[in-house]
Amino acid sequence: MKVTVIGGGIAGLTCALSLHAAGFEPRVYEAARKVEAVGVGINLLPHAVRELSELGLDGELESVALPPHRLSYRDRTGEVVWEEPLGRAAGYHWPQYSVHRGRLQMLLLSAVRERLGPDEVRTGLLFQRFEQTPGGVRAHFLDRSSGLPVVDDAEVLVGADGIDSAVRAQLFPHEGPSKGNGVHMWRGVAHHPQVLDGRSIVVAGGTPGAKFVAYPIEDPVTGTDDALVNWVLEVRHGPSAPPPGGPGRRVTTAEARAGLSSWKLPWIDLARLAEHSSAIFEYPMLDRDPLPRWSFGRVTLLGDAAHPMYPMGMNGGSQSIVDTRVLAWCLAREDDPVAALGRYERMRRPAVNAIVLANRNLGPEEIIARAEEHGGAPPAGWAERIATRYKRLGRATVGQVNSDSSWTVRTIAADRE
Repeated sequence: MKVTVIGGGIAGLTCALSLHAAGFEPRVYEAARKVEAVGVGINLLPHAVRELSELGLDGELESVALPPHRLSYRDRTGEVVWEEPLGRAAGYHWPQYSVHRGRLQMLLLSAVRERLGPDEVRTGLLFQRFEQTPGGVRAHFLDRSSGLPVVDDAEVLVGADGIDSAVRAQLFPHEGPSKGNGVHMWRGVAHHPQVLDGRSIVVAGGTPGAKFVAYPIEDPVTGTDDALVNWVLEVRHGPSAPPPGGPGRRVTTAEARAGLSSWKLPWIDLARLAEHSSAIFEYPMLDRDPLPRWSFGRVTLLGDAAHPMYPMGMNGGSQSIVDTRVLAWCLAREDDPVAALGRYERMRRPAVNAIVLANRNLGPEEIIARAEEHGGAPPAGWAERIATRYKRLGRATVGQVNSDSSWTVRTIAADRE
């Protein structure tokens, strides 16, 4: 079965690997003329690392990523509010990983080209529209180099083209733009001495718009003391206001120093962090309302195209990876692609929509927001209940991840519904 995958990001590339492992023939179309290692840090939770490991990428992941051992919630003065272990330290059979998004994307791209062939990721082709036929889907593209139209025929089309998905826009033409909550994120990476034990994810502050995040994505090289640290500072503008200069505006070093100056965190040099950042960019915090359906005939959505969410709980990329595995499993289980896409949607959409809504209500970061209101550390057991409730939404508790049957097609378990 041939499958057209729109989008060459983390979701689209993992989708291609998952489909290929299940015996299908995917081809990825990407609008950018070249896939490059851009971006900042991303976290992969154990349920996503499990799926990438089952795709045979565990060794490659270990070579480019760091396994954080602890999540540390702190107040604006840097004092501990609540902490929990992560990955193997929490009892998962798989680690959690912090990694540069660009390095992860290049790892996936290399794997796709090696396994599927060098021509199965086609770049510089801008998706324009699709049309369904009795036996398949025809996708129309514009070649950005030649200006000529390109047509692709397949039995299934998957929209994995991000929060502003053109596939989603064709399915839901009246939806409108993504929605912001007035919070904007300054994102950067900088060489800086290791924070705390060098294996911690720190989330400091309280409510959205008053939060600072830092975690390492690369250890110091031999002979130096500086790790590569990913950091995020949230700032608040007016409700749904666009960032000055548009999304992706470059923040100056002086701006960053001024924005960070009100924070007093004794375990990190914030002025140095701003000075040593290679580039700092501002992005609005955006999502979209949960959809009533993802699949229409032989066309479906996954990843941010299906469920863009606020970056609470480190869950967006991880849920996208799980999407791809479930989609491939469903296509392998059903003779009819339409039935398979319907099954995939029933298995994924309700749970992920619940996470989208939970993230609007701060997800697990409700812990620091309530602690700020409370004026100190929460009562014993209270924070853990919030964190556990959130994990259960995505079947991501230690018990669920460790005991769930595999999505790998060769070991299909009949009870995975």
